[in-house]
Parts: sequence; C-alpha cells; structure tokens
Amino acid sequence: MKVRNFFLLAAGILLLTVISGKDADAKAKKAKTLPTEVTISKQVLQDKIRGAWAGQVIGCTYGGPTEFKFSNFIPDQYPIDWNEHIVKWWYEHSPGLYDDVYMDLTFVEVFDREGLDAPVESFAKAFAYAGYPLWHANLQARYNILQGIMPPESGHWKNNAHADDIDFQIEADYAGIMAPGMVNSAVKYTDEIGHIMNYGDGWYGGVYVAAMYALAFVSDDIPFIVKEALKTIPAQSKYYKCMADVIKWWEKYPDDWHLTWALANEKYGYDIGCPSGFNSAFNIDAVINSAYILIGLLYGNGNFYRTIDISTRCGYDSDCNPASAGGILGTVLGFNKIPAYWKTPIYEVEDMDFKYTDISLNRACKMSLKQALQVIEQGGGNVEGPTVTIKVQKPQAVRLEQSYDGYWPVAKYDIKKTPWQMGEYAFTGKGAILTYHFTLPKNYNVKDYQARVEVWVDGSLYKTVLLPSAGNGQSREICGIWDLPLGNHKVAVKWTNKPDDINMVVDCINIFSDKPAPVKHVDK
Repeated sequence: MKVRNFFLLAAGILLLTVISGKDADAKAKKAKTLPTEVTISKQVLQDKIRGAWAGQVIGCTYGGPTEFKFSNFIPDQYPIDWNEHIVKWWYEHSPGLYDDVYMDLTFVEVFDREGLDAPVESFAKAFAYAGYPLWHANLQARYNILQGIMPPESGHWKNNAHADDIDFQIEADYAGIMAPGMVNSAVKYTDEIGHIMNYGDGWYGGVYVAAMYALAFVSDDIPFIVKEALKTIPAQSKYYKCMADVIKWWEKYPDDWHLTWALANEKYGYDIGCPSGFNSAFNIDAVINSAYILIGLLYGNGNFYRTIDISTRCGYDSDCNPASAGGILGTVLGFNKIPAYWKTPIYEVEDMDFKYTDISLNRACKMSLKQALQVIEQGGGNVEGPTVTIKVQKPQAVRLEQSYDGYWPVAKYDIKKTPWQMGEYAFTGKGAILTYHFTLPKNYNVKDYQARVEVWVDGSLYKTVLLPSAGNGQSREICGIWDLPLGNHKVAVKWTNKPDDINMVVDCINIFSDKPAPVKHVDK
C-alpha cells in the first residue's frame, strides 16, 4: 500500500507540474509585448494624428475654468461646463488657454520649415522671439536665450530655477505625434528641445508624454502603454519612482482614484524647485502633474470623459494635465472614435488659427502627418502606397539627470525692500534664489531699458545681471546663487543704472542647504 500511495502521489505531483507549466506558458503567451512592425493605412494614421491634436484641445478646454483654482482635488459635485460652442468661445475670448498647443506648434513649424535635422538654435530662437507670453521655466528660458545663454544651459537648474516645472511636459506632444510607434525616435526629438527650458524631472515629463503618444499609435491597451513608456525614464530618478508608484497603487486600488491621488501627494507632492511653489499650496512641478495625467489615463479605463475628468479633478495644472491625457487617448481612439459630444465643438474651430500662430488645427494635422511619414521612413519603415509599415521600437531609458542634486530648500523669507533698503542680507546655507519685481509708473512702455544689477556674496561680486523692465524678455528671479560652502553668508544687491521713474523690490529669498531642516514635532 505504501508503494502504491507513493506512485499515486508522484503521479499527482507530475500532473500538477504539467498543468502549472501549461498555465505559465499560457500566461507568457498572454503577456503584452510590442510588435516588431505594424502596418496601418495612411487614413488611420491621419485619423490618429487628428485625434491626438483634437484630444489635446478638448482636454485643455474642459479643464480651463479650473486651472490652479484647487490645490486639493476637485470634488465630483463641482460642475464643469461643456457645450457645443465652448471651444470657439475660448478661442475668441481667452486664446492664451491653448499655450499647450501653440507652444507645440512653434516646434512643429520649425521642423516643417527646416527639416528633421533642424539645429536646436532654430527652435530656441523661434521660441524666444515668439509673441506669446510665457511663465515659469519657459519664461526663464526665454530670458536666458535673449541674454545669450543658449540650450542646454538655458534649461539647466543653476540658470533656471524652474527646471523641474511642467513646461516641457505640456509642449512635448509634437515629438510623440511625429514618431508613431517609434518611441526612441520620439524621445530623440525631446532631448535638445526639452533642454531649452527644462532639466531632470522637468525634461522627463516631456520624455514620458512623448513616449506615451508614440506607443498610442500601435497599442490600444492603456496600462501597457503607460508601463512601456516608463521604460524610457531612468529607474533611479524621482520621476520614475512616482510614476511606478502610481501604477502600483492603481493595481492595488483600481476603483478609487482619490486614494491614489492622496498617496501620490503624500509622497511626491512637495515642490523644492519653483520659487513660487516651495512652501506654498501652488505646485507646478512636473512629477506630481505627470502623476495626474497617469491617474486620469489609468482610472479613465479608455473612457474619454472619465479620462479627462479625472485628470482635471486631480487639481493643480488642471487644463494641461487633461490636455495631455486627452491627446494620448485621442491617439489611441483616433478622431472618428472620440464621442460626438466631445468632438462636436472642434468642427467650429478646426480652420481657425491658434493665437500667436498662422496654424489651424487642420494645418497642424497635415504638418504632423508629413513629419510622421518622414520619421517612419527614416526609422526603416515603408510609406509607399496607401499604407505605412512602421518599425516599432522597444523603449530605451535616457540618461540620469536630477536638478538640485545635493541641495534642499530650508527656508523662504519675505524681504520686500528695495536693494539699498535691503543692504547685506544674512542667511545660513549653501545656495539661494532671489526674486524681485519692478514698480513702474502708469502707462510705462520703455521696452529697451535693462536694469544692471550686481549680486554680491560675502563681499565679492558673484554675478552681474541685466533685467528688462518690460516686454516679453523679463525674468522673475534676479538669479540663483550656488556652490557656496555650507555656512553663514551675506548677499547684497546693487542697482548700478537706476533711472528716476522706476523702482525695484527684492521680494523674497529661498535658502538652500544640503538636507531638509529638522522639524520638531511636540506631542502635548
């Protein structure tokens, strides 16, 4: 009996092994992988490109009324309007809303004019001399370029305090749209342009968005797209860790985006770079805003409304985030499959030029299709005839770079004094950022005056800067002060060419040390 039982047990183990082996094989077969090539009609390609641009416009319009009005998530009970004429209303009454789009189009137009190998100087100058107003990393990059600091230095965190801000993330759509299925090609077209205004996590925001767009042409599986695209980001970076956590939390809590939102904010919702964001409810950091794109895509589950609504209701930059989420899902669906409720307002504006450009939505689609065909061919694909064959690329991680490496903001103090009232300001740390503003007489329009300001640190001249008093070439910071030995320092600001009719106020100082300041929590 013992021998018989032994053989029965052995047979059972063998059978279980065979079954489990078959299960493993079946799971392996079901595992998602990128195809080596994809063939689609040019008509489908064009429809996906149109879906990308239209989805971006729809998402931006939907979130527009809520932008930076909420530092918390926006409750479901808060109404967000939508109607068949709403896009045209924004075009005509508040066209600056679409900076997500017309910033992209600056780069699309340079590619159209100078080809795929256009030098970064062409993009930098087109961006710097454009007529549109700018903010944060873009604003400082324009200032840097006009002062002769060209990319990549114009986006480096030591020259641009906003290097980790959202700016390139909202204008990198062009790179994914022009490289369907070719994720590494898309990333290549983010490198030089992305470093015009950003660095580190700020650049990664654009890399990740572009990668998701590229993969959205060859997959309709949102979780697969976001996971594959994340392979373009170095795993050691803060940006990667945040996106990986959002994906993990979505898998653990698939029915509660609010919980994932809370976990992301608890762990990653602290802005250390942007002078306006540090120690405030304002957060324009690329990491947390990218998380909101991802939350919308994952919890939206392919539903257009849920995707842009959740990305919007996550808060902060709540027009840009649904614009990116809507554009990526619009690429997956194609314009024809975007629900009529959402795309009907597009028909009224598709031939209207975006503000500050001579490019309409329809023209943008044609330019992107032309560029996509060129990139497909350059990538070894075939574009002859009514179809295109795309050589799909497996994502590769870009290099690691992190802003503020070895620095941490420990204090933010109001100064609110003119340079001579300020005198020598004492601080303890290893770096600082000084912000300022001009006080100008009514109807002031002298655009060619630049204040010559000397920044003195510990009795020595640290830097001389020129600060335009008006026009598009201004900065919001006097400068960043870096590479000081950790310890006590004094900073002074000297204005050497002050005219009689304007004044300058040094607003505040952000002080950096090598680690966070200790916080004593008293339990009483």
